[in-house]
Amino acid sequence: MNDLRLHNLAIYNELEAATKRVMASGWFALGPEVKSFETAFAAWCGAAWCCGLANGTDAIELALRALGVERGDEVIVAANAGMYSATAIRAIGAEPVYADIDPATLNIDPTDVARCISSRTRAIIATHLFGRLCDMPALRALADQYGIPLLEDCAQAHGAALAGKKAGAWGDAAAFSFYPTKNLGALGDGGAVVTSRRDVLDTVMLLRQYGWESRYKVVRSGGSNSRLDELQAALLNVKLAHLAEWTRKRQALGKFYAQNIHHPLVQVSPFAAELHVYHLYVVRCSRRDELKLFLGERGIATDVHYPYLDYQQPLFAGQPIAQTRLPHSEAAVKEILTLPCYPELGIADAKYVADAINAWNP
Repeated sequence: MNDLRLHNLAIYNELEAATKRVMASGWFALGPEVKSFETAFAAWCGAAWCCGLANGTDAIELALRALGVERGDEVIVAANAGMYSATAIRAIGAEPVYADIDPATLNIDPTDVARCISSRTRAIIATHLFGRLCDMPALRALADQYGIPLLEDCAQAHGAALAGKKAGAWGDAAAFSFYPTKNLGALGDGGAVVTSRRDVLDTVMLLRQYGWESRYKVVRSGGSNSRLDELQAALLNVKLAHLAEWTRKRQALGKFYAQNIHHPLVQVSPFAAELHVYHLYVVRCSRRDELKLFLGERGIATDVHYPYLDYQQPLFAGQPIAQTRLPHSEAAVKEILTLPCYPELGIADAKYVADAINAWNP
């Protein structure tokens, strides 16, 4: 599904130089490397500010807290995105309210978001699933109409854009993950909140380090220990310079799959140009498990992202949340299959995958 060793070996000398620079500096947390990356990444996203954090889930939680979400509030979110956002929502003591997806894009449907809005709604999360930008003009208009903060979950969508406006620049705040498999991945864990609201930035800056206003002086509840370290920031700065090239390669693979998979039982993801950065290439198949087995027998790794909707998780068995019904989400979760798609995968490799699918005779 991926080859992180090959991915990082291609820029080994640059990564080694950055590592040595941090080691020689003697500064390992919240220093100049973090500040440099925060400045560069905010500018790259088209936002005013960035606050580096320990991981992407912390980024969602701290962003929600900074947007005013508290215990007992409701946050509208999709149910098909691995439960990462719901984990952050529940950590605050708020409640996820699940909206259905657009079956064509697998992203949250703004029309169903409108159905879910109540007097307790305090935020909407737009998860750009698999690398495709949500319908942000519609979600932005809806959030503005009701005066509800809009948080982007950009963990899979570094660089996805519409009319030149990137993921991370549409919402009141945006949460990013730099987990090693992400389009922009560290050599460990990392995350960030990006925003053009100064009040959000100031609050997240407090919350990432215990709620400190100054050393040992706590002025805000809900604080955490969530610092992006100097080493990961330095490595991310190196990788940021290569991200546009890696995105072009992912998009070339996405275009190839869309144009060359022709099996009548396999529904491909249409090529979406700048809207989609192809963190994952996901097809749909009514006989998904058979196709997965067939490809595995031919040495082709596949996966399912994700096999459970949030409210289908065993954790919630017997609870009221398990009675949620989202027809489009429930249909998709039975059919989705992820194909290999990463910058080091050659077109010849993608052709082998496409040819195998086209030759499948169930």
